[in-house]
Amino acid sequence: MGNEGVLDPASEGGTVDLGRRRFLTATTAVVGAGGAAIAAIPFIRSWFPSAEAQLAGAPVTADISALLEGQRLVLEWRGQPIWVVKRSAAILEALPTLDAQLSDPQSDNLDQQPAYIRAANPELRSLKPEISVLVGLCTHLGCSPEMVAEIRPAPFDANWKGGYFCPCHKSRFDMAGRVYSGVPAPTNLIVPPHYFADDNTIVIGVDPSGAA
Repeated sequence: MGNEGVLDPASEGGTVDLGRRRFLTATTAVVGAGGAAIAAIPFIRSWFPSAEAQLAGAPVTADISALLEGQRLVLEWRGQPIWVVKRSAAILEALPTLDAQLSDPQSDNLDQQPAYIRAANPELRSLKPEISVLVGLCTHLGCSPEMVAEIRPAPFDANWKGGYFCPCHKSRFDMAGRVYSGVPAPTNLIVPPHYFADDNTIVIGVDPSGAA
C-alpha cells in the first residue's frame, strides 16, 4: 500500500497526505534549526579573536649590515611581507623629480605611514635616506608588486626611475612606495612602524622611543 490517502486517526474521519505532512515537519525542523543558528551567531562570533588580537604580533629584528645597494631584504611581520631596501644615490636623486607624476608625493594621507616617518622626509618616507621600509602589498587588491629598481626604460614606462610594478592590475609605485597617478592603487604603499637599534640593526613593529 502506498502512503497517499492513509487514514489519520487524529482527523475527523478525513485523510491526510503523508508526503505533505513529512514536508511540513521537515520545514518546521529546518526553520527551527535556522532560528537556533541565528540566535547562536553572537556567541559564535565571540569565540573569534578581536581585530586587535588578530593584528597583534611581536616585533621583528634584522641585521642589515650585509644589505647592498639595490638589494631587498624580505621579512615577515603580522603575516605581511616587509621590504627593507637599500637605495642608491641615483635613486635618491631621482625621487624628488617624480612628484608631478604621483598621487600623494608629500604623503599627506597620514594613514600610510607613522607621523615620525613623514616628519623625517615626506618624499623619501624613511628614517635613513638610503633605507626604505615598506609593506610589500599593493594598496589596490593586495597583490605583491615586483621591484624594478633600475633606472632605465621599462615596458610599462619608458622613463622609469626605479620602483615597484604590480603585475595584477598594473599599479606603479616609486622607490619610496609613492603611488603614481592614474593607476588602480588608491594610496601609497604602507610604511610600518620601525626604528634602528643601531647602524646595522632594524626593528620592525615598534616605534622609536619618544616618537609621536
